[in-house]
Amino acid sequence: MIERQIFETLLTKATEKLTQDLRSSNEHHNSKKFEQRVREVLGEILTDMGLFVDMNPPAQAFPDIIIGNFGVEVKYSDNNTWRSIANSIFEGSRKQGVDYVYLLLGKIGGEPEAKWGHYEECIMHVRTSHVPRFEVEINAKEPLFDKLNISYNDFRILSPEEKMPFIRKYAKNRLKPGERLWWIDDQPDERTLPLEVRLYTKLSQPEKRKYRAESAVLCPQIVKSSRVSGKYDDVTMFLLTYYGILCNQARDLFSAGSVAMRSSPERGGNYIERALKDIEVEMLRAFYELEDALFEEYWGVILPKEERIKYWLKLADTYAVGWRPSETLFITAKY
Repeated sequence: MIERQIFETLLTKATEKLTQDLRSSNEHHNSKKFEQRVREVLGEILTDMGLFVDMNPPAQAFPDIIIGNFGVEVKYSDNNTWRSIANSIFEGSRKQGVDYVYLLLGKIGGEPEAKWGHYEECIMHVRTSHVPRFEVEINAKEPLFDKLNISYNDFRILSPEEKMPFIRKYAKNRLKPGERLWWIDDQPDERTLPLEVRLYTKLSQPEKRKYRAESAVLCPQIVKSSRVSGKYDDVTMFLLTYYGILCNQARDLFSAGSVAMRSSPERGGNYIERALKDIEVEMLRAFYELEDALFEEYWGVILPKEERIKYWLKLADTYAVGWRPSETLFITAKY
């Protein structure tokens, strides 16, 4: 069995090679290709030691790469950041027999580079979407488990019900004046999660535009006829579960006159079309900056950033009645 110190030396060697790859070519400049390249590089390094890397692992396994009792979770970012959303705090898909987990992250923004770190030292936050998920960062200044007063290895073997009080306390300590936690239960499979709840009506105008744009990007079904019930349900759930924002009348985000007429005081016309044109720039930003996991959750597919607008317009055209979004939206707007 390979010693831990030797394995970490191999990780350093691998990240040096991966950094060269990222800087010399854009061939591996997306998450799937980068993860596969990590497998290839580790495989090449380990061949002489009689070890191998599975090039076709099962989907959704944690960590991504398993070598003996070592695991490597691979993350990728197009931005100039060493931070990323990671796995569920419940780790239901964690493979047995993995004693040591490492984070290996490649970034393209700024100077392309790859680095590795001890997974438990990289976990620095818990984000709440449909399930609480760890947020990780290479060289995190304040590891999460230092704040929770429990080690990662002790935390990970707890039941979901035993884990949630730690997360509740952590979230409560981060509340700002006027914010509250919404707690119903500690059962993760009941979608009863902690949220720092804010009212949409109390947000600033820039915040409202940002969240309207992100909602519109993830939920193209909002262009359906006004008579279609439930077309705003995903908007409500996205704002609530991802940002902790409560919006009682989601339809008013796009169909209210005060929103549609922001760019022009003239009444009449297609209010939702006018509302979307008003936030085109913010929508373009959302297409490029929202994480892959959100598109997979709301669209059911992960696409390269440059293909997202075309795909959204294709979906929107199938939903819209009496107009074609592809003929009026994103014609001149630039990000």
